[in-house]
Amino acid sequence: MWIEYADTVGDDKWGNWFQRAVRLPTEQLEVQLVFPSAFDPVVWGTETSMTAEATPLRTPPVRSDDGERRQFTWITTTPALHARYRLEWRFRA
Repeated sequence: MWIEYADTVGDDKWGNWFQRAVRLPTEQLEVQLVFPSAFDPVVWGTETSMTAEATPLRTPPVRSDDGERRQFTWITTTPALHARYRLEWRFRA
């Protein structure tokens, strides 16, 4: 089964993080964050579980620039059940 969804957040609701918990056996989890390049965003993330404190993501988000948009893509395969992944960002401009 493939489950895919997208969400667009207006500028009046922006926060500085996104979090996803793995509640079902999952083969791959992918998160894409797209920001205006003019904001000069940076993105990093952490992983937590029911038995461990937050640690940096094993693989960092990959950045790609496309004109006025900066995209960050993060992928993990076979994430642990009940793991929680949190991506955070900051605007440098």
